[in-house]
Amino acid sequence: MTALTPHVLIAGAGPVGMMSALVLGRAGIHVTLYEASSGLSRDLRASTFHPPTLDMLAQYGLTAALVEQGLVARFTQQRDRTQGVIAEFDLSQLAGLTDHPFRLQCEQWKLTDLIMAQLAQMPHVSVVFNSRIESVSQTSDSVSVQTQQEDGRHSVQADYLIGADGAWSAVRTQLGIAFEGYTYPERFLVVSTPFEFADHMPQLSYVNYCSDPQEWCVLLRVPTLWRVLFPTKEDETDDQVLTDASIQARLHRLLPQPQNYTLVHRTLYKVHQRVAQKFRAGRVFLAGDAAHINNPLGGMGMNGGVHDAMNLCEKLLGVMQHGAPESSLDLYEKQRRTIAIEYINASTARNKKEIEERDPVLRQKNHDELRALAADPASSLAYLRKTSMIDALERAKALT
Repeated sequence: MTALTPHVLIAGAGPVGMMSALVLGRAGIHVTLYEASSGLSRDLRASTFHPPTLDMLAQYGLTAALVEQGLVARFTQQRDRTQGVIAEFDLSQLAGLTDHPFRLQCEQWKLTDLIMAQLAQMPHVSVVFNSRIESVSQTSDSVSVQTQQEDGRHSVQADYLIGADGAWSAVRTQLGIAFEGYTYPERFLVVSTPFEFADHMPQLSYVNYCSDPQEWCVLLRVPTLWRVLFPTKEDETDDQVLTDASIQARLHRLLPQPQNYTLVHRTLYKVHQRVAQKFRAGRVFLAGDAAHINNPLGGMGMNGGVHDAMNLCEKLLGVMQHGAPESSLDLYEKQRRTIAIEYINASTARNKKEIEERDPVLRQKNHDELRALAADPASSLAYLRKTSMIDALERAKALT
């Protein structure tokens, strides 16, 4: 070790980096977290917290505060844009497997705000904004990082580095780790509006996946807005997709109204299914979007990243404070990379394939299977275990 008090560097102040800082900081580890932006992000990214994630966050006094600021979603629905509800799943079936048998619809920035308030009380944890990672190097017993900050370049040496700096990770790039997978040809458009869809669409839940052969969509409720996700056509330019006229046309096709919709926020982004070739390179680790990215159908991205953070930090603390061998850190990659490939990417890719299915025979088959799943308690429970990521965590734990 490089110092009597272990020191861990973290790149990225999103939910994964911040959660890593909190877990390590609570244990007394010296932490320095670098964020390239000028402050915590407030954009409307992930908004779904799965039951086991809420269980994890509860250990750090975060879940109750998030529930106060969010919406408890007991049900999720698979719908058809013309037929309405195809199948509804009741997460209360998970009672006994989790302390939180529901999804929580709450913007991710509320989580990072809550964590920042705790970190501010820890003198051994520093969060440095406007700080970009420029280089990473390491020896057998330390890692060194050079950052570009407002007042110039800074170099620091520590015991470990966690790269939680997103899909375009500077840490992953510095390590030369391949980001294997593919990018979808279409982009995803997310529109936020205060219009109350539930007053006009019968039996609407807070979480709705709406299949359609021409234009599927996802309807998600957060406390003050509905978020509507649409696919776009490959030949549409960004400018065409983002115009008021184009967005209004999409919303009116979904639900015609005499007045235009109020538009609060819009964003258009490329969608990927990628997993890093390695999650560990010596004393450097990748977590969250830096390690794996996927389409948002299922809400597994942020949740999987938080699971990464909890898994990794437990192992780091084992080495730094409890005498576990350095080799035990290899298990992080084995467990979490396996889950990224077998569960997170596989599930989200399958979700997209089913929701956009155009063949009428296959569409009917999908609908029939969903109805059968929802109608049978044992099958419904198995479905919920998988979609809430409980199965993924149990699978990871079994890998030794």
